[in-house]
Amino acid sequence: MPRRNQSHKSQRRSGGSSGESRGGSLFGDALAREEPGPAGYDDERFMVRQIPGARATKSYRCPGCDQEVRPGVAHVVAWPADPGGADDRRHWHTGCWAGRRTRGLTRRWS
Repeated sequence: MPRRNQSHKSQRRSGGSSGESRGGSLFGDALAREEPGPAGYDDERFMVRQIPGARATKSYRCPGCDQEVRPGVAHVVAWPADPGGADDRRHWHTGCWAGRRTRGLTRRWS
């Protein structure tokens, strides 16, 4: 008999897909989490989503270093948590997002 990669128990434990799990919310088909914003946006919360390299198909400009986030590079997408904030999402290098609290933005958040 062929082996299964997942047990039936783990599928039952995951439950339904309510769209929220441990403080995150569903945006598209990926789980987003809420984090504090970059320096200068201390009082604002941002939704953050990891983008794997295989799903990164376009070029973007990182607001943390003002360099290009090239296709195929894993990165982070962040947007203000307030309603309508997804229209203002920005693509960051993972390291730039991790260091956002210690350095300012090179490009103004428009």
